[in-house]
Amino acid sequence: MKTYCAFAILLIALPAAAHPGHVDMAGFAAGVLHPLTGIDHLLGMLGIGMWSRRQGQPMAMPLAFLALMALGAALQALWNVPDWLIAASVVLTGALLCAARLRPAAALAVAGAFALMHGQAHGHELPGLSSAAGYLLASAALLLAGRALMPAFLCRPRAAAPA
Repeated sequence: MKTYCAFAILLIALPAAAHPGHVDMAGFAAGVLHPLTGIDHLLGMLGIGMWSRRQGQPMAMPLAFLALMALGAALQALWNVPDWLIAASVVLTGALLCAARLRPAAALAVAGAFALMHGQAHGHELPGLSSAAGYLLASAALLLAGRALMPAFLCRPRAAAPA
């Protein structure tokens, strides 16, 4: 019970800690730093990279994620995703790492929805092409790092249970 309570407290605090000090920054450097210093973006990108390797997809998921994140940033004026929804996408990414593999189209759809939300958040907080270039570059590095961090033995298909 203590573990669940501690986890719940961390989830409540996550949106407040997600975007420290980005309000007065702009440009390429701010774009690069944003995914590296916002815990939600850092964990989200690493998690999607790890999940893409777990899914057995070569680079389709990370590339689609970056493309849809850029689209979400471009469309940022249409809606405003609340921080709790971004936090929920990070928690769900962690849960998906532990779950069975999804069909490739379903995995891409889930990752794509998360990418649109994260892109919208990035675009809303850091508008401009130079900021976008920065956070897309940093996000690509985090996605690749997540793929590299995923232990290979967790990516092998599991043997079917005996009948």
